[in-house]
This record gives sequence, C-alpha cells and structure tokens, in this order.
Amino acid sequence: MSTPSEVTRRVAPPAETVTANRTWWDGEAAGYYVEHGEFLGDTDFVWGPERLREEEAGLLGEPRGQVVLEIGAGSGQCSRWLAARGATVVATDLSAGMVLEGLEVNRRVPPASRVPFLQCDGRALPFPSGVFDTVFTAYGVVPFVGDSDVVMAEAARVLRPGGRFVFSTTHPMRWAFADDPGPDGLTVRQSYFDRTPYVEQDASGAATYVEHHRTLGDRVREISAAGLVLLDLVEPEWPEGHEETWGAWSPLRGRLFPGTAVYVCRKPA
Repeated sequence: MSTPSEVTRRVAPPAETVTANRTWWDGEAAGYYVEHGEFLGDTDFVWGPERLREEEAGLLGEPRGQVVLEIGAGSGQCSRWLAARGATVVATDLSAGMVLEGLEVNRRVPPASRVPFLQCDGRALPFPSGVFDTVFTAYGVVPFVGDSDVVMAEAARVLRPGGRFVFSTTHPMRWAFADDPGPDGLTVRQSYFDRTPYVEQDASGAATYVEHHRTLGDRVREISAAGLVLLDLVEPEWPEGHEETWGAWSPLRGRLFPGTAVYVCRKPA
C-alpha cells in the first residue's frame, strides 16, 4: 500500500476512488480490526461511533425470517448479529482484505452466527432484482464512492417491493469542521456546501484514500431518484457515559452536534 504524502481536496472520479479505497482497505483490514474490533464486536450491530445499536433502534425490523444483504460489511459483525437472530444474510465488501478478515472471524464464532461473504462492488451488485427484504450498510460504501446515487439505485433494484434500505454515514455537518476530536474541531473551517472530495495521495499524485461529501439535500434527492421513500433520518446523540474517542468523533464534539446520519428508506410496494 502506498504511503500518503499529501492530504488535499480535489476532484476524484469514481474509478480512481474505487481503486484507491479498495487498495487502502485491503492494506488496513487486519489493523482496523485490531484497533476497532473490541468496540464493534464480532457479533454486534453498531450504527456508528455514538454506539447506537440496532438492538435498541430497531431500524431494520424483526430479523427472524428476513433475507438481508449487507454492503460494505467489513468483517461482518452486523450481519452475524442478524444471522444469530434468525435472518438469512449475505455480507459483501469491495475489499478482499476485509472479506478474508470476516471469514477468519467466522471461524471463531458459534455456527448460528456465521455468514457467507462475497467480494463485490456496492455499485454493481451481482444479484437478481427484488430478492432481498432488507439492504443495509453501517458506514460502508456510501462515503467511499464518487457516485453514491448508483449505490442507492442498486440497493433499490435488489429490494423486493416494500423492502428497506438503511444506511449510516458521516453526518454532512461534520465536513464543515476540522477533523479533530478536541477544541480545534469545534471551529468551522470550510463551507458545508463544498463537495470537493477529501483525498490522500502519494508522491506521484495518485489517490490512496478518498471520501466524498454530500449535503442532506443531496442525499434526499439521491434516495428519491432511486425510487425509494425516506421514512426517517436518525441523528444519534452522544450517550452519557460514553467517553471513547474514535478518530474525530469524541464526547466533546458529539454532545454539541451530530456526527452520524442514519437514513431509513423503503421501496414502495
């Protein structure tokens, strides 16, 4: 994996973004699990750094009997939580490194929690139309692609009528502030409306990691254009007693403004 020599804001087309992020996550998969595995659990379902759990939120409905697809599954902890509660789940990720990490974790958990993994791009799902009751991703795919509207359309395609697509991602308000968990992260540094991607690149100028920003309005329009209906927008509050910092997420910032947005969508019957 290339070592980034520069952090910048610049145009990053979808193809460059996919190549950079696949390579980055392949290289980071094992280290990411070591760093965040205890927080995420092997068989748990956390929507974001605020520790909103699906067990409390119930955004996907009763798991038992559902046929579920997770995109951007990472090591698959959310999928395993659903499988342990009676859902039939397929976990997918763009990164071969993450898929291998998920298969390794599978070997350590009870058989009822194990899920099949498939490496694929969330923008081009290798499934027939209308086969899943639910599609979801917890901080996967959406901020890591340059054409998230295509992700919405693909999720809608593989959903059965009446099915749900639920995804969590960075709250767009966060992009206006410095990426710092301390007091410096409470100052607005750039326009909320600046959609220029965040890019880490190597000495040759090739992107090694990319994130894309969309406003709340952008997300609503993407959802609508995919033929989905937005049922709810959940902005998890930072809970009392949660003192752990995760990157730029921290108790200081989390108690003042949202860091995560969870979009709950339905495909019309």
